[in-house]
Amino acid sequence: METRKIPEATITRLSQYSKYLERLDYNGIDIVSSSELAEGVGVNSAQVRKDLSYFGEFGTRGIGYNVKDLLNYTLKILGLNRKWPLVLVGAGNVGQALCSFKGFNERGFSIVGVFDNDLTKIGKRIGKLEVFPMEKLPEVIKLHEIKIGIIAVPVRAAQEVADLMIKSGLQAILNFARVTLNIPENIKVKNVDLSVKLEILTFDLVT
Repeated sequence: METRKIPEATITRLSQYSKYLERLDYNGIDIVSSSELAEGVGVNSAQVRKDLSYFGEFGTRGIGYNVKDLLNYTLKILGLNRKWPLVLVGAGNVGQALCSFKGFNERGFSIVGVFDNDLTKIGKRIGKLEVFPMEKLPEVIKLHEIKIGIIAVPVRAAQEVADLMIKSGLQAILNFARVTLNIPENIKVKNVDLSVKLEILTFDLVT
């Protein structure tokens, strides 16, 4: 499967499908039609069938999809049939909020190390996690065989942190710093800027 050719919007919807399927499975529902799945996530049934067709043939015409089977398929496609340890750099307000976000654990992600270079933060705890100095980042990445890191530091420090993450073996970065990182092509990066989402809403309201 060459996932690089699959639209990112399809992957986003696949995540939504899997969450809805989890709710159906939890409620003991065995079969779901494409129209029911579409209604559950706010798209049309043709979109559901198109999205799933990227990954193979699912369901039975006239009957629908087996909820448990389709859930397992979608989780496997998304790589969520395994656990993903994460490291987080930045123990400020954003970092603390991310450490408390229950949605990570629900989807198989767990922050196993929090790092900062602020001496007033190092050694303190965010929930069950102790804030480590940056010098320990490579050690923790190697120990837990971590592939994904989260950057939640001020703009001026983001590139240096990204460089250290990559040098330490990370392959993907979720970046909350409002700056475009200079990253090798083989490293996956997703930028999160909440103000952009708000600006999209304001655009929708004034147009």
